[in-house]
Amino acid sequence: MSSIIRLLPDHVANQIAAGEVVQRPASVVKELLENAVDAGATVIKLVIKDAGKTLIQVIDNGKGMNETDARLCFERHATSKISIAEDLFKLQTKGFRGEALASIAAIAHVELKTKQADAELGTHVIIEGSKIVSQEVAVVPDGTSFIVKNLFYNIPARRNFLKSDTVEFRHVIDEFERVALAHNNIQFVLINNGSEMFNLPASNYRQRIVNVFGGKTNEKLVPVQETTEIIEIQGFVAKPEYAKKSRGEQFFFVNDRFIKSGYLHHAVTAAFEGLLKEGTHPSYFLYLTLPPNSIDINIHPTKTEIKFDDEHALYAILRATVKHSLGQFQVSPVLDFQRDETLDTPYALENTKSVEPTVQVDAGFNPFLDTDVKLGSYEYQKSNRSYEDVFSSKSSSGFKSSSSGSLSSKMNASSFPSYSKNTDSNSGWETLYDGIKPATEDILTAQGHTFESEVKNETLFELDDTERNFKNQSYQIQKKYIVSPIKSGMIIIDQRRAHQRILYERYLESLSLQNNSSQQLLFPLTLYYATFEMELLKSLQTDLVQMGFLFETLDNEKVIISGIPVTISESEVSIVLEDLLNELQSEFPDEKDVLKDKIAKSLSQSLAVKTGTYLTDKEQENIVDSLFACKEPNVSPFLKPTFITMRVEDIDKKFML
Repeated sequence: MSSIIRLLPDHVANQIAAGEVVQRPASVVKELLENAVDAGATVIKLVIKDAGKTLIQVIDNGKGMNETDARLCFERHATSKISIAEDLFKLQTKGFRGEALASIAAIAHVELKTKQADAELGTHVIIEGSKIVSQEVAVVPDGTSFIVKNLFYNIPARRNFLKSDTVEFRHVIDEFERVALAHNNIQFVLINNGSEMFNLPASNYRQRIVNVFGGKTNEKLVPVQETTEIIEIQGFVAKPEYAKKSRGEQFFFVNDRFIKSGYLHHAVTAAFEGLLKEGTHPSYFLYLTLPPNSIDINIHPTKTEIKFDDEHALYAILRATVKHSLGQFQVSPVLDFQRDETLDTPYALENTKSVEPTVQVDAGFNPFLDTDVKLGSYEYQKSNRSYEDVFSSKSSSGFKSSSSGSLSSKMNASSFPSYSKNTDSNSGWETLYDGIKPATEDILTAQGHTFESEVKNETLFELDDTERNFKNQSYQIQKKYIVSPIKSGMIIIDQRRAHQRILYERYLESLSLQNNSSQQLLFPLTLYYATFEMELLKSLQTDLVQMGFLFETLDNEKVIISGIPVTISESEVSIVLEDLLNELQSEFPDEKDVLKDKIAKSLSQSLAVKTGTYLTDKEQENIVDSLFACKEPNVSPFLKPTFITMRVEDIDKKFML
């Protein structure tokens, strides 16, 4: 019987390995940028065309390679980073497996130009599908230049799985930002389709973050700094008021390597507990330095996951450090038992001498002599007259007790002791207010506003049918559902989903007919976004103008809006655009109709009435009428039911149980 196990050819093995290492153009960008960093470059330039599908070029001024290394670097498991297995636990470089260049060369056309600083000439190598087409001596500048063309040209199935250029370029930007943020001492340049998008000079961490994400980022950052025996933490977190609905600006770097860690992310989120709005996520840029022998980075092909020796200690330290920074810079409230701000001396009186107060006492003061005294709403002059004289003289003013008679008729002279000028006895004062009702009771009685009446008024079944007008009115339940009667029973409408359907069809019609009106703003609105988000807005500008947006300025730093659709308020503009950008970053369709559909869905989701919003009778009626005027009233734009129907027969069955 013949053998059935055989060795795979090298080019097939390389293509299989490429499936793990090279998933999309961004994977190639990551590997080439990290190689340039390992080469000791101080300037790295990335050139992209068609989101990397057509061209990816990385140029650096590093130490370069000689003729032998230039050819050997494309072999599988050829590396200069490790020689024995123990080297894996003391790595200080990015790449170390020697798989990246071999995998890239197996699925693309690759050109390599490299030269060492002390050499007169360099080397030019051309490879297609793991086969070396040519290798010759050439005149090239110091450093290395990798050119990768026609990615996945020999694996069309893999190429068909790539997303649109916008989405793929978003992934390229992500990898570029991760490497650039980790190495602030290197200048990075990104050129996309012939135009320069980024030019990041060497700077400190804070300036690098600001250069990547825009000038307005500087005011959002809160410094984080801590050094312990097992870890050193530095970096920044964003203030809670700048939290975003997406998780885009969240970066962990361990020994200058970008990683993803849900465990550490939870530690940062826990530090923000009670400071974030529901549905928002904090932004952070944290650089962790640990001993290389305490981590294992060889657990994932892309090396974005790391195993820590003591995760619990790292969690506690990171959470405490972030929380301390938020309190130190007065971002979150701090409880200090040693200081009371109300007792602080004002600055104007800080150096003045305190003055002791003086007390003057009138030893001959008698409050019952020649003093105006108030009793209820009546004033009388205290003299030699008795209380009996006072009340008898005031009886004509209409001061009544709880019964129909006057207070003077209910109280005789014997009820009050006679007080004269020389009388010191206070006996009998308790009976002075007998028979007088509290003022609050009179007020509530006059207004007819008692607790029992409130309960009765809130009970629907106490009202007449004519008052309820049940046949012509809808009712809101729990600020979430609208109940409306129909001939066969009633319908229960989800107010948010129904409004989403209404807005979706309106916006879709506006995009199709291009007839949406716009309202001019008295003061133009200025918004700031990251560089890639500005590029995305430029690609959406035509569609947004059709909806009623008017752009006064749209450049790489800011957008100035002078007009907005009449259905959107000025306070909602930033929310609508942010949600739209987040939605399209993950998937940007090439087809125009599909793009319009996604825009309409995003706007309807952002602007629809929220669950928990009180609606007036008129608003409820408007939603009900508008919903059933739609083409597809049964489902929301996201294929969720908008209403359910309950027949009278179904209700009757409930009472027959």
